[in-house]
Amino acid sequence: MAAINPYLLFNGNCEEAFLFYQSVFGGEFPYIGKFKDAPAEEGDQALSEAEQNRIMHVSLPIGDTILMGSDTHPKFGDVSFGGNFSISINTESTDEADRLFNGLSAGGKVEMPMNKTFWGAYFGMFKDKFGINWMVNFDENPNK
Repeated sequence: MAAINPYLLFNGNCEEAFLFYQSVFGGEFPYIGKFKDAPAEEGDQALSEAEQNRIMHVSLPIGDTILMGSDTHPKFGDVSFGGNFSISINTESTDEADRLFNGLSAGGKVEMPMNKTFWGAYFGMFKDKFGINWMVNFDENPNK
């Protein structure tokens, strides 16, 4: 079966965001590449030092999922952030749900605090300090 891995785009703060996510989830980056690591394409303008240090690709394994991301390349302009996606985390306990919710929502905006829901889950939603939407879920009665 194919795996679904969220891929996040940033406007120059991808490294900061992924270091933050790593501080919450733990783990190591199997790969982190910057635009300066890629060969220049014919006809491209030279990148400034700041542009060269933007993240071309980073990945962070989290359980069976790999969170991936990059900064936008200067020739494509900035990415527009919107509410068109969320990353959903299913946890194995309420303690884990609280730890991840509290860690990732730090500096962000809580949309729905962690709470028991009518559908039998312990659930919460927030937008992190980088504008990414998250949902945290623990199924208290997974067989229902």
